[in-house]
Formats: sequence, C-alpha cells, structure tokens
Amino acid sequence: MGYVEKIRKYVHHEPIFICGCGVLIFNEKNQVLLQRRSDDNTWGNPGGSMELGETIYETAIRETLEETNLEIDKKDLKLFKIYSGEEGHHIYPNQDEAYIISIMFETNVYKGELKLDKENESLELKFFDIDNLPDNLNNLFKYVARDLKLRSIGDSKWKN
Repeated sequence: MGYVEKIRKYVHHEPIFICGCGVLIFNEKNQVLLQRRSDDNTWGNPGGSMELGETIYETAIRETLEETNLEIDKKDLKLFKIYSGEEGHHIYPNQDEAYIISIMFETNVYKGELKLDKENESLELKFFDIDNLPDNLNNLFKYVARDLKLRSIGDSKWKN
C-alpha cells in the first residue's frame, strides 16, 4: 500500500496535498508521448505520486518505467515547469479530491519499447504532435498543453 492509500484511510475523500512527478517524453519528430488512462479515459503524460523517501527524479523515472516500459536517466531530465494551486486540483473518479503539486520534467532521451503497464492504468500510449492533441485531455495536461503551445511560438508568458 502506497503513501496516498494510507492517508486516504484516515481522510477518506477529503482534499489532500499530493506531490507528483511527470515526464514529457518527445520523440525524434518532436511529438509528445501521452497515455490514455483507464480510470477516466483521459489523455495525459506519464507520471504519478511520490512515495515516502523518494526523490523527484526517482519518482519520475519509476513512474515512466511502470507506465510506459521506457527507461530514462536522471541526467537527461530537464525541468519543464511546476504546477500547483487550482492547476493541480483534481477529483478522481472515486471522488477522492487532491491538490497536486506536479513537478514536470521533459526529455527526448529514452530506451526501450512502448508497452502498456501491468497495473492496467493505461489503455493506450501514443505520440502526438503538439498542435494535434486529443480533445479529452486530463485537467493538469490542459495546462501543460497550453504551456507547450506557448513555448513553441516563443511566448515569454509560458513560464508564469
């Protein structure tokens, strides 16, 4: 049982803080890898919650491997942006509520072949052009997509 599951035993569906880490993985065509989640059928980047004692890099690397079968290295991770506040507010399908502090990394260096996770968190893994993302993005990834598009046009506001 992970940290969040242990906390949920005490607070049930009440809002909690979660620290999560995600990775934007780009292929040679500068397309970004997204996963379609099985719990709510939305698209977002690989990532997940930190466990006690884990570093942000360890979380990003572990979650990427678990969800995509791709191996990434700490030295190849570059900070993209940190999301918090209302950008990180999420209500899960089971009505658990959280404010997620999400540390988003990016990389274009990875090894392995895409493969769906054994825990069945993902229904699909696919690379997308930044200008042609699916409509049903998860709440956090809507903000990430906005920032990817702003960055691609050179808008200086994207880091705010």
